[in-house]
Amino acid sequence: MSRATKQIVAAAPDLSRLLDIVSAFSRQVIAVLGDFVVDEYVTGEISRVSREAPVLILRHKQTESIPGGGANAANNLADLGARVFPVGAVGDDAAGNALIEYFRRKQVDVSGIVRARGWTTTTKTRYLARWTHTSRQQVLRVDREPETEIPSRVTAQILRKSHARIRKSNAVLVSDYGAGSVTPQLLKSVRSKIVTLDSRYRLLDYRGVKLTAATPNEPELEALYHSRIGNDRRTLESLGRRTWRALNLDALLVTRGKDGMVLFERAKPPCEIRVYGSDDAVDVTGAGDTVIAVFTLALAAGASFVEAAHLANYAGGIVVMKRGTATVTRAELESAIRGAATAGA
Repeated sequence: MSRATKQIVAAAPDLSRLLDIVSAFSRQVIAVLGDFVVDEYVTGEISRVSREAPVLILRHKQTESIPGGGANAANNLADLGARVFPVGAVGDDAAGNALIEYFRRKQVDVSGIVRARGWTTTTKTRYLARWTHTSRQQVLRVDREPETEIPSRVTAQILRKSHARIRKSNAVLVSDYGAGSVTPQLLKSVRSKIVTLDSRYRLLDYRGVKLTAATPNEPELEALYHSRIGNDRRTLESLGRRTWRALNLDALLVTRGKDGMVLFERAKPPCEIRVYGSDDAVDVTGAGDTVIAVFTLALAAGASFVEAAHLANYAGGIVVMKRGTATVTRAELESAIRGAATAGA
């Protein structure tokens, strides 16, 4: 393995500049091409242990359906003030209907979401149990996933709708969770100044696609190359550079949980950004969706890659302190930046 170059710890950003970038969020239009997931949370109070089997009996309190996957990225963009065009497929089922109604209530344009007859909307149902006066804990997760590929006619509709909405957008965010709404083949016909990618399972399949940046997390890099990074900076740099070159990116942002982020750019040493806030996360569900949403929106608003990474780092630090699939608002992001300014004064 080649010798690692000096990894630079990012200098403190110009916080007034970051606030200016955030103030421009509401003027941006982002197309989200993605696999839309429903994160369902079923909460109940523990009443007793069943006599039928050694399992808890929960008295149902509430069921909540929240956008997940690519829909979570779109939801973050909406809460940050951007205009959002989500494009992808959902099934003609209760979960798909719930997702569309959720976005309609937020006045998000849902005309790019195609209902696929006989297809299943990916749904992750988490059962949360608690005793009276105690915090809830996840005791079970049940996933419902499509058993068939998206019909070709639906794929053709997604392609048409994506082209129409990309023409109206400042940037394109691609969220590939493996359900089939977005593929490397579909992206090969996409033309946009800014295209960012989050691919859970097949990042390297996007070789040959014109991309600006990608935002894998460290475990995804490890899985790509069957390697272990841990605290080995040389391995991290080697895999990061290898991925950056393979995809011919302008930038690669690797998220590392409590170890922050590392940004790779052309002709520059890797840039380390230390984690914002507590390194003891409450819930990391969907944090990657928040990161790519803020990173993309910041680039669309004129941020450099380092500035966009800093903003994404603030957002990631905020969202992991919330329970369940959550979003970051523009007000929360501005508050974090101002708090950092006060702390540094």
